[in-house]
Order: sequence, then C-alpha cells, then structure tokens
Amino acid sequence: MASAKVREGHCGRREAEFRLVRWAGTSRDPGRPLVWFHASSVGEGLQAESVLGELRPLLPGAQYVYTHFSPSAAALASRLPVDVADYLPYDLPGPADRLLGALAPDLLVFSKLDLWPELATRAAARGAAVAIVAGTVSPRSGRLRWPARRLLRPGYAAVTAAGAISEADAKRLERLGVPGGRVQVLGDPRFDSVAAKVRAVEPDEPLLRLGRGAPTMIAGSTWPADEAVLLDAFARVRERHPDARLVLVPHEPTAAHLSAIEGEASRAGLPPPVRLSSARAPVPLLLVDRVGVLATIYGGGTMAYVGGGFGRAGLHSVLEPAAWGLPVTFGPRWGDSRDAGLLLEANAAVALPAGGRRVAAAALVESWGGWIRGEPLRAAAGERAGEVVRRGQGAARRSAEMLAGLTSSPLPRMSRHAAR
Repeated sequence: MASAKVREGHCGRREAEFRLVRWAGTSRDPGRPLVWFHASSVGEGLQAESVLGELRPLLPGAQYVYTHFSPSAAALASRLPVDVADYLPYDLPGPADRLLGALAPDLLVFSKLDLWPELATRAAARGAAVAIVAGTVSPRSGRLRWPARRLLRPGYAAVTAAGAISEADAKRLERLGVPGGRVQVLGDPRFDSVAAKVRAVEPDEPLLRLGRGAPTMIAGSTWPADEAVLLDAFARVRERHPDARLVLVPHEPTAAHLSAIEGEASRAGLPPPVRLSSARAPVPLLLVDRVGVLATIYGGGTMAYVGGGFGRAGLHSVLEPAAWGLPVTFGPRWGDSRDAGLLLEANAAVALPAGGRRVAAAALVESWGGWIRGEPLRAAAGERAGEVVRRGQGAARRSAEMLAGLTSSPLPRMSRHAAR
C-alpha cells in the first residue's frame, strides 16, 4: 500500500506543473492578489483549512491556490474553497520558476513546517511575501540537525512572517533560520479546525447511534500494536462489565488488516467483530471498514483511545476526541505530540506505560474499568479535555490577520511590520 501511495504521489507531482500553469493561462486575474497555500498532508491541510476559512472574508477579492504533497491530502484539497488545488511539483529551480512566473503569487503560505527552500527563496526574490502558519518544530526534528539545517536555512531566512504554535516552536523556527523578529506565537489552528468539525455534526447523525447506550471506547487510527493491547484489555474489561463496547477504527482499513483484527479478536475470546458496512445497530465490537468517519464516530463514544503511540509513525490526533469531551488514552510514545502533553497536564488523558503488551493492557484495563465504574470521574476528565480544546481556539483568526496584513502593504513595509 505504501508503494502504491508513492507511485500515486510521483505521478501527481510529475504532471502538476503543467496543470497549474495551464490554469494560470486561462484563469489567473492579474488585477487580483493571489494567495498560495501549501500543506504537505492531511494534518497540515486541516490547519491550513481553518486559516483559509478566516482569511477569505478578510481578502474576498483574492484568488487562492492550494497545493499538497501527500496523496492522502487529495480528498481534502478537492473540497477546499480555492480557485485551483493540485500537487506541488518537486522543489527544483525550473519548476519553481515556471510556477511562480505563471501564478505570480502575492503571498506564499506554508502550513506547519513543510517549507520548500527553492520555492520560498525564489518567491521572495520575485517580491512575494512568504509566511508560515501553525509553525511547529519537534525538538527531535531532523531539520534541526546537520546537514539538513544548513541546506534548508536559506528557505527559512526568506520568511516574511511566521505564526508559531508555542514559544518553544518559535525558538526552534529561529534556529532553522527564520529571523527572530518575524516570528509570532499565535497558537495552533488545529483547535479551531476540530471544534468546527464537531459543531458541524448533526445531532441525528446515524453514526453517533452506534456508540451510544452503553460505555463505549472509540479507538481511532489504530495500528496492529494498538489493537493487540486493546483487544487483550477489552476481553478483561468485559469480564466485569459485560455491557462494555469497543469501536475499532484502523488507520488503514485494508482487507488484510481487517481480517487480522478479526483473527486477533477470536483468539482473545471476544464476540466476532461486526463491520460498519453491515452494522444496523450497536454491537459489542464494531470494526470500522471506512475512512473519513472517525471524527464523527468519536461523538458517540464514552471514552477514547488514540493509536500510534506504540510505533514510529507518531501519535495521531488526540484533539478530535477531546473536542467531543471524551477522556483519552494512548500509548507510551506520545512525546512528539504537544496536544497529548496538554491533555495529560489537564488530567484529561492517560498515557499507557512502556514495557510490552501485557503491561500496557493491564494499565488500559485499569483506566478503562475505572471510567466505567466512576462515571462522575470520567465525565470530569472529559470536561477537562473539552476545556483544553476551547482554550486553544482563536489561532486561525490570529493567523489570518497576520496574513491579511502581509498582502495589504507593499513588500518593504511588510518586512518592517514583521520585524517588530
């Protein structure tokens, strides 16, 4: 599956230059400013989406271009309110110059950290403002180490203004080369994105009913290591709480992965999983065989488990269940997730210990069973999770205001503004 994604992305990027240049030849209005957003994948795209939603009312006359790198972001790109969306070609001088010449952007915006140095430096040389929104840099990022930092430094030095998620991220952006006076701490637009997604779910959404009526753990974006711990723990939780339910939402619901989960459930002595595609009512063990529904399914749960904390892929988003007011559990490898840290600080989440499957499963049984037995404690933890999300909102608006200021003035004035 990974190789198929690589091939798909390569094919998309190979032809994207010609599609974007063709769009510019027929649809680019030189009398209107153009704002170009780039976000590598879905996570960065959701952050960009929330900023874009706030920016459009501030710059209603602008044209908007959106590019991405990962094939997984294609579906998101297709529904964004932009004039054209496509892959971003490889970061080479020729494609960058041809695209910049055709599109003539006034503002080039990178989401999170995926700044392309050739594109950034050449855009700045042509007089465009270059910005970063939702800027975040893991302390373990390879970009901070030699030789990547040296190779990428000219691109970050070309940034006119950057909105960092936190003070620590702002300092690391400066280490990458963004001039210090041009970095502002604006927060994370992802909080706005998840809150808007929750508000958009209708109360009578059928997916919500699949988790209601009994204590239900929604386990989202899981990998095999997560599922081994979850199914082991669920078998033990059901011994004391036979009405407990588990909804498993694999990160990659391939036929092979779903079959493997069914086999693992059988070996654990659990009821046969029912797939979402054939479910008509709540069941003890629901296996979601669709993509794109996790954020909604969380809303029918009582508590949540977020996958990725046992492998190297990284912990997935803990904000979606938190936005629904659910306490959250995850594996021991959560250190690169600022959001997980915020939930732990608020006593709204539980991190399972390292030490192997049995140790983690035992800890999960304790927290899972505790939340079932102690409903007031579970509800209070969920309320604290929701409060973390509420406190984090507003970054999308602040980021949009920063961008609008960059496009409303000629470049020399923009540089002076950003340097303050």
